[in-house]
Amino acid sequence: MNISRPPSVLAALLASFLLLGAGHAQKPARQPVSAAPDLANEHYGPHERNVLDLWKAKSDKPTPLVVFIHGGGFRAGSKEGISQPLLALLEKGISVMAINYRFSPEVTFPAHYMDSARAIQYARRHAKEWNLDPKRIGATGGSAGAGTSLWIGFHDDMADPGNADPVLRESTRLSCMAVLGAQSTYDPIVITEWIGEAAARHPALEGFYGLTWDQYHTPAARELFRKAAAITYLSKDDPAVYAFYSEARGPLPANAKPGAGIHHINFGIKLKEQMDKLGIECTVRHADEKANPAQEMNDFFVKHLLGGK
Repeated sequence: MNISRPPSVLAALLASFLLLGAGHAQKPARQPVSAAPDLANEHYGPHERNVLDLWKAKSDKPTPLVVFIHGGGFRAGSKEGISQPLLALLEKGISVMAINYRFSPEVTFPAHYMDSARAIQYARRHAKEWNLDPKRIGATGGSAGAGTSLWIGFHDDMADPGNADPVLRESTRLSCMAVLGAQSTYDPIVITEWIGEAAARHPALEGFYGLTWDQYHTPAARELFRKAAAITYLSKDDPAVYAFYSEARGPLPANAKPGAGIHHINFGIKLKEQMDKLGIECTVRHADEKANPAQEMNDFFVKHLLGGK
């Protein structure tokens, strides 16, 4: 990550909190999670990484749910990266779930997304058993987890009512997304236009697509990029977004290393432009605004999942 000034303590905490996974900055020690999950390593699918942890908010009524999708460039990371600030939602009556998903290069797009979508469907399948409200589910994450949250949130419902697998009959729709360092597209051509070629050459993208840089300019690749971009699916009935960024604003330097800019605020600015046109709430914040993203994200979830209670 190319940063023009030393990261603040807050930015460092958030990088740890959400495992941004840029591969260019040393990750600080994670803040430990003190509360043990009510369900640990629950299998939502057949692969060894298709597991989730669930913290249930204490309530006599079904509770909303926030799903944490970890970052790590689609090739690293873990649900154990969840942190104490997010679990403060339990005190508000919102349950929290953290998931793992399969990695590149073992799998390529759209497998990472579909694993995460299946985890949401699995939670809905068990909503009554787990005291969850299936109509109030939000998602959060950093970097790859943020991009995945946006993709699922904007995509048309992927429920398949006739599927033999009862989990896949459930809805994938979300009520809101609060994300950090989010990429609203993984199209290297668009990323080059918005931010610069260094960001487009992030090494994780080749594994994500199963393509090399010299294969990017074919019609088949461009169609793949279009389908993998969250912003492709944006429509007026989509949920609200809160997006926070800490990477330096402005153009990338001429000597930027491959991957620099992959958490650039331009991803959020371009997303907000499109969401504003559709009349959908989109809040984009940056570390230089002295924001408190952990608190703002939790407030955002309270507003959209509990009606601001």
